[in-house]
Amino acid sequence: MAEHPHAALVRKGYDAFSRGDMDTMRTLLASDATHHVPGSHPLSGDFKGQDAIIDLYRRLGEETDGSMRVALLNVLVDGRGHAVSLHRFTAERQGRRIDETASIVFRIVGDRITDLDECLEDIGRSDEFWG
Repeated sequence: MAEHPHAALVRKGYDAFSRGDMDTMRTLLASDATHHVPGSHPLSGDFKGQDAIIDLYRRLGEETDGSMRVALLNVLVDGRGHAVSLHRFTAERQGRRIDETASIVFRIVGDRITDLDECLEDIGRSDEFWG
């Protein structure tokens, strides 16, 4: 059986992010999409619009000197516009290292991602790493 289009869309996004292909990322995001990052550190908050989201991704790379890696483990869909990814991310920053499992809840309308809500294994650990 063929993969659900929403799962394929999420996989394409992870692939583009991992390759640093922000042009492809723009084709996957609605112009007014919002990426919600939990926590209380300089990179947490709501990033609304393609430019703000792409800038967030650029900052993640800069803050980790390009060491951030994301490995997609699974994608679940409900067939009604929601997808949930499970991934592992690793990065190094200012002498600290993080290796954590996380998730993103995607809202999808048509063939575009409209909302990304991150969920973390340990928000405190994330705050400490990014703070």
